[in-house]
Amino acid sequence: MKIWVHFIKAPIRVTVIGKRRTFIKLKRQMVSLKIALSQEKVETKEMLSIYKKYSKRQASPDEMTLANKQFMDILKGLGLGVFAVLPFSPITIPVLIKLGKMVGVDILPSSFNKDNNTTVNKQ
Repeated sequence: MKIWVHFIKAPIRVTVIGKRRTFIKLKRQMVSLKIALSQEKVETKEMLSIYKKYSKRQASPDEMTLANKQFMDILKGLGLGVFAVLPFSPITIPVLIKLGKMVGVDILPSSFNKDNNTTVNKQ
């Protein structure tokens, strides 16, 4: 009887470990998404303050290039948002990102790129 209990326990243990591994992986992905979105929020607030300064003719050209880059990131995010509404979006969005990398076009906003994730706010 003891052999039978061990035989049944092993697959259950494997599935429990697999579930736990999947949950931890999902949790890490959600944390990285949260970090990227918070970085986008900070950059967008900075962009709006630069545009406000520009309306008062107090912004420098360097600040304006920074604000315009962030505005392009917002447009990139909106473009991906259109595809998120369409059916089969879990398939189409990764395919579009992969095709964009093959062609040389950056589809994702800068905060979602792993190599640019270190620059949060330089002020």
